[in-house]
Amino acid sequence: MPYEPPTHTVERSLRATTGARIVAGVDEVGRGAWAGPVTVCAAVTGLRRPPTGLTDSKLLTPKRRTTLAAELEQWVTEYALGDASPQEIDELGMTAALRLAAVRALEGLPVRPDAVILDGKHDYLGSPWQVRTVIKGDQSCVAVAAASVIAKVRRDTAMAELEAGTEGCAAFGFAANAGYPSPVHKAALEELGPTPYHRLSWSYLDALPRWRHLKKVRLSAEAAALESGGQLGFDF
Repeated sequence: MPYEPPTHTVERSLRATTGARIVAGVDEVGRGAWAGPVTVCAAVTGLRRPPTGLTDSKLLTPKRRTTLAAELEQWVTEYALGDASPQEIDELGMTAALRLAAVRALEGLPVRPDAVILDGKHDYLGSPWQVRTVIKGDQSCVAVAAASVIAKVRRDTAMAELEAGTEGCAAFGFAANAGYPSPVHKAALEELGPTPYHRLSWSYLDALPRWRHLKKVRLSAEAAALESGGQLGFDF
């Protein structure tokens, strides 16, 4: 299916209306997974013409995504990644965990951005960051699309390495499903139960009678309510 390439329109608008000189695009991956971290990438691209074929990582084949990510890591002006672990997600809830991962990414940049373009409609960053939210920003904004591809490839690679190199993880199919729901993943959970890399506050445990007792309860009802949207497979 053809798609319009991303542009610098939002970045130019931010520069013109706020005086921002350095604008970072931010996108996440792993929000809807059952296992593994949520990973956020912050990318600064300037106003240069992006590599051919850049778009939302979910619209690319795995092979094309991997090739493009390697190109983008050399092309972007700066980028940094931040993770929030399954344990942090369980403790904080997804909204707060997303903010934690995003702040880690942004603070990992060599220079603090003057403004941030955040994919989606919800500003999970907030003060003191100057944020512009853009629905489908990973398709329409160059910096967000670049962040989308880099984050996706880095997290997918980490999950494949987890399967290959960690005792007790081979059966879960992380190399293929990246920790998201899949028949292989569910079957392994039913037989073996969750690993230390699984999110234990997630509702999938409700359907696993043998392991339901391991489910962690949120510290507050408010945190659970904020997180409820995060159990859907947004990035599968």
